[in-house]
Amino acid sequence: MAFSLNIADTTLLQPGDSAPGFVQRSIANPRYAFESTAGRYLVLCFYGSAGDAHAQAAVKAARERPDLFDDSMASFFGVSIDPEDEAEKRVVNQMPGYRHFWDFDLLVSKLYGVIPRDVQPVLGEFPLSRQWVIIDPTMRVIDVIPFRDNYGDLTEVFAILDRLPPPACFAGPELMAPILYLPRVFEPELCQHLIGLYEAQGGQESGFMREVGGRTVGITDPKFKRRKDHYLSDRELIEALQKRFIRRVMPEITKVHQFKVTRMERYVVSCYDAEDGGHFSAHRDNTTKGTAHRRFAVSVNLNDDFDGGEVNFPEYGPRSFKAPPGGAVVFSCSLLHRVSKVTRGRRFAFLPFLYDDAAARIRKENARYIGENDPGSNPVPSPATETAT
Repeated sequence: MAFSLNIADTTLLQPGDSAPGFVQRSIANPRYAFESTAGRYLVLCFYGSAGDAHAQAAVKAARERPDLFDDSMASFFGVSIDPEDEAEKRVVNQMPGYRHFWDFDLLVSKLYGVIPRDVQPVLGEFPLSRQWVIIDPTMRVIDVIPFRDNYGDLTEVFAILDRLPPPACFAGPELMAPILYLPRVFEPELCQHLIGLYEAQGGQESGFMREVGGRTVGITDPKFKRRKDHYLSDRELIEALQKRFIRRVMPEITKVHQFKVTRMERYVVSCYDAEDGGHFSAHRDNTTKGTAHRRFAVSVNLNDDFDGGEVNFPEYGPRSFKAPPGGAVVFSCSLLHRVSKVTRGRRFAFLPFLYDDAAARIRKENARYIGENDPGSNPVPSPATETAT
């Protein structure tokens, strides 16, 4: 593969722009979701080929700063477009802090303006604008530094990084995640009733949704998520839950977001158990065709006699949220969020998704893309249980 180095900067990104998310093959992961790393500073180094002297100097300079690249303060991601880098093992991951993408189809390089979008990933010469992209914890660009003939980019990049405050204060004041925190959604008796149903009937291991071959399929991976769910089927109970949401949750969403919810999806009592290491790693709830209709997620805690199991939004700092029994945390399905490991007891929660009629049409249109083994669907779906108006 041949490419022209150090051409005039072609990047479309500027400080303040949103950094594009992507899924690309890395050294250790065939489908690495870059957006899942939000919540720390991110440095993308588009070095082209690790066989080049400048690329080697860039990787070496980064490797000499483990005080920065520790996956807490920052993470380094090299981006290679040269298949010989993989074949000859020119670069390696180093945990924590250092990873490399194999961008041989040029997907990432085109997203970030490093390579013109009309270039095809075939043998031949094409222009390449090698550069560093420094990204803040909310996935917005801090700066773009092109490679310089005198290697001055190395000094410039690390001067910027050394001036950055801790990720929690990247914007100056500590930020509040854009969520709703609502006590008194369910009364204590209802919380205990839902927990009793779970304890009487048990739960089944639940997974998460992933796009595989153009279809949305259910995946289970205890390293990523460990939770058991009990799906509700009693129509009278479901209607009672809907009424509480209509009176106590939806007016707040309308007031704050000017969004009218008309639909609920998934009536499930979930359990994160300390004995299982219950947790859910950082994810977004609407990243596949089968989940694209989801607008808001709601996490209603049913008990509080547990430790851990708190909801955190990494893009907006380390603060975690543990609603009181009957209280809800409501947030956009686009927000990166995770549930910390339960270290004592069991956390029980009611975890529906909310959307509107326009999104319902998207859900219907995308139904053909949903594969088997969907852990996020209700086993007894019907218009009666899905509508909340």
